[in-house]
Amino acid sequence: MQRRGLNSGNGSLLYSDEERRRRDASPWTLVQGILAPLQFLVFLVSLALVLRYVATGDGYALATASVVVKTIVLYAIMITGSVWEKEVFGRYLFAPAFFWEDVFSMLVLALHTAYLVALAVGIGSPLELMALALAAYATYVVNAGQFVLKLRAARRESAMGAPLPAAGVVE
Repeated sequence: MQRRGLNSGNGSLLYSDEERRRRDASPWTLVQGILAPLQFLVFLVSLALVLRYVATGDGYALATASVVVKTIVLYAIMITGSVWEKEVFGRYLFAPAFFWEDVFSMLVLALHTAYLVALAVGIGSPLELMALALAAYATYVVNAGQFVLKLRAARRESAMGAPLPAAGVVE
């Protein structure tokens, strides 16, 4: 019996047996496992630098560079994550099992990209740019939380071998 993803509307497993096999065999699974904590570390450093600038007015160049680096890492994880999703689920984005995470990821990307565009064309004061970066970071935190909950559900599913409801996901 072919089981479908968790968000497919039937309350079944996150991964079918074949999807789990493809996930476990994919080199992109390891890439995601490396990039996700790296991105979080870059985020924490950048957040500290941005908040320092907002609080003191010092370190604008360093804060700006950190937001650019964070955005580059975000693009890297989004591109490789899309390739991973294609290998595992047969589509680059919006596979039923990760639909809502992908939807929210689009907002995260949009805000980070808006920051880069505003920076490049000189729209906004330094403080306004940092506010935009903080808005992007807030969406990133929500999105990262979505993925952490999904990872925990997948681990429980693997350990128990039983269907689990989507943690924090509304259908």
